[in-house]
Amino acid sequence: MKIFIKNMVCNRCISAVEQVFNLSGISLKSVKLGEAETDADLSNHQLMLIEKGLYDAGFERLKDAAHQLTEKIRTLVILKISELDIEEGFVLSEFLSTALHKEYSSLSKTFSQHESTTLEQFFILQKIEKVKELLLYNEFTLTEIAGKLGYKSVQHLSAQFRNITGFTPTEFRKLKNHHRKPLDEI
Repeated sequence: MKIFIKNMVCNRCISAVEQVFNLSGISLKSVKLGEAETDADLSNHQLMLIEKGLYDAGFERLKDAAHQLTEKIRTLVILKISELDIEEGFVLSEFLSTALHKEYSSLSKTFSQHESTTLEQFFILQKIEKVKELLLYNEFTLTEIAGKLGYKSVQHLSAQFRNITGFTPTEFRKLKNHHRKPLDEI
């Protein structure tokens, strides 16, 4: 039985979900971002245990297809950004349409209906959070960060960063409180 799960954004999330199932005494076939598959069908009581455990751990079981699709979109965007390999000219609509085998207009509409933002804005916000992270690590120059995240120029990255955060990247690095958001809250 497949169970679709909201707010899984990293490998630690996979471990946390595995622990929820283990504590509930339910054996898993597999777990990946956004879903867990059990060895057998679950009773209503077992599903309620899992839902409570997931909720307590900061996750949520997705029951309908539209919410499941929205979570798949979120996961694909987060993973793409985390790879730090977005080439200049990257087209979000082509990427998602190809990955999910659906028309982008349908994906965009579904996403906007279930999230408090548009798909394009979500993509930008995720990229800005990654920029914040990379700025704090201080491993890459701003030019390298711009290249890894598909920006046409450092100026484009800086303008978008300032528009979203209110700070230039340089000002952000100097702040004591860096105003980072967890990925599942974007």
